[in-house]
Amino acid sequence: MTERNSPSDETIDFGFRAVKREEKASLVRQVFDSVAPRYDLMNDLMSLGLHRAWKAAFVAAIAASPREALLDLAGGTGDISFRALEAGAGRVILSDINPSMLQVAQGRALERGLAANLTFLCADAEHLPLPDRSVEKVSIAFGLRNCTDKPAVLREARRVLRPGGRFHCLEFSRVEVAALAPLYDAWSFKVLPRLGARIAQDAESYQYLAESIRMFPDQDTLAGMMREAGLERVTYRNLSGGIVAIHTGWRL
Repeated sequence: MTERNSPSDETIDFGFRAVKREEKASLVRQVFDSVAPRYDLMNDLMSLGLHRAWKAAFVAAIAASPREALLDLAGGTGDISFRALEAGAGRVILSDINPSMLQVAQGRALERGLAANLTFLCADAEHLPLPDRSVEKVSIAFGLRNCTDKPAVLREARRVLRPGGRFHCLEFSRVEVAALAPLYDAWSFKVLPRLGARIAQDAESYQYLAESIRMFPDQDTLAGMMREAGLERVTYRNLSGGIVAIHTGWRL
């Protein structure tokens, strides 16, 4: 799959719908306002619990040390930030555009005693209020597909990285095991929205999330976008047959 929109287009995908470019951020914010109280349950539903193993592999790949600062973009309710701190990251900036998600993250950080080395930042990943070359690592997990201008996010990630720093992306991708594809489609489009309606009283948000996965660039396309943004030594690794992939790129 290739990226279907460029920054000059007047419309962009919101799931399978085309919406005005300037409207997408607000629509995405509404989705996450709705799901924020049950976001962790949503992740379990969407992945059958596999997101926990995927995130563990992602944090291991980030490998932030006590001397390094990690910027966790679209950090949501804090899963990656908390795991990184517990794994030894020196400082983490948890950034998200949605105040509702950050509010949940703040409560969870206090409960887990992780607030000391954690900074919360309400910001658009396309326009980060951070200096050039200010962090050693940048991560984004299951958030890039919801951004309006994905190339802008990648450029911003590179801008704030120090030379020798790395960008890491964990995202749903293209299934590369043929036997999985029909089962995955049935789960995404038939079962998941019904569970969303029953458990969270919100079928539409879950339908959008399933559709947004299918609209996201595949592994090779995303790797190419990262190179175009100026990242180098770009690689990716598939997990669970390509249901998700970890992409990595360096600022050299």
